[in-house]
Amino acid sequence: MKEMIFAVGYLIVGFLLLIKGADVFVEGSSAVARKLHVPTIIIGMTIVAMGTSLPECAVSVTAAMRNNNGLAIGNVLGSNLFNLLVVCGACALFAPLLVQKETMKREFPFSVLCTAGMIGLGYFGMKLDRKDGIVLLVLFAFYLGYMLYTALKAKNGVSDEDGQGEKEELSGWRCVVYILGGMFAIKYGGDFVVGGASAIAESFGLSQNMIGLTIVAMGTSLPELVTSVVAARKHELDMAVGNVIGSNIFNVLLILGLAATISPVTMYMENLIDAAILIGASVIVWILAWSKGKIVKSEGVVMLCMYAAFMVYICVR
Repeated sequence: MKEMIFAVGYLIVGFLLLIKGADVFVEGSSAVARKLHVPTIIIGMTIVAMGTSLPECAVSVTAAMRNNNGLAIGNVLGSNLFNLLVVCGACALFAPLLVQKETMKREFPFSVLCTAGMIGLGYFGMKLDRKDGIVLLVLFAFYLGYMLYTALKAKNGVSDEDGQGEKEELSGWRCVVYILGGMFAIKYGGDFVVGGASAIAESFGLSQNMIGLTIVAMGTSLPELVTSVVAARKHELDMAVGNVIGSNIFNVLLILGLAATISPVTMYMENLIDAAILIGASVIVWILAWSKGKIVKSEGVVMLCMYAAFMVYICVR
């Protein structure tokens, strides 16, 4: 009983840290975008995506160091599905989620190719070894370089007035404090939520594999959910979309790359099926976004229902 009370306490503290951390993180990141004259979609795919991916990175790398690699890959795949269907779906409930054509032509397909590439590497030998991990990390380095190039190219296309409106500008040091403070709160908020949720799940006799694919995946994706919803409510819709796509790319290339480099990650047929489901869901969301240039409330509901169906599937298989 005492352990359950502590677990619930961890959950509450974690949620509070996530919500407040996401709020100041979005505020600081959008201020940086305005100061540097960089579109918020770029900030969302880089700084925000990296910050909100800290929990996934911490969980997967720690799992790899402890040779619990099933948790590492389950966390990544589960988190990416949660990001795509729940985060985007929930944001669409607050406001139509606009998706730029450039994003649909480049970053969205690239996220699908990352997952397909991970399947290809893992299928041969049914594992991701250190060489595969290095390949993923090299691809991540190229992606980061491309995003930097895009940011520099787009910098001249954003005027001083873009995105400012009547917002009070943050000073440079306050931007740094907001971003670092937000990342700190998001990271530890995610840890507390995962720790509390896992303790509660174990008390009910759930397996570690089930915990990794469901509770841990959802817990480590809460930063993306909270950050993107906060961004959508602040009308930073480009940041909301960029955060999801950027986080999914980071999860596959950086987190799985690090995990496989530390210790070979064994692949099971269930992992390949989950990855294929992720690709299918990505294609469906891409079609929904491409048809109207945005994801509306009704489509957001459909996406949430798709995730609920996936939860039912993994519970009964």
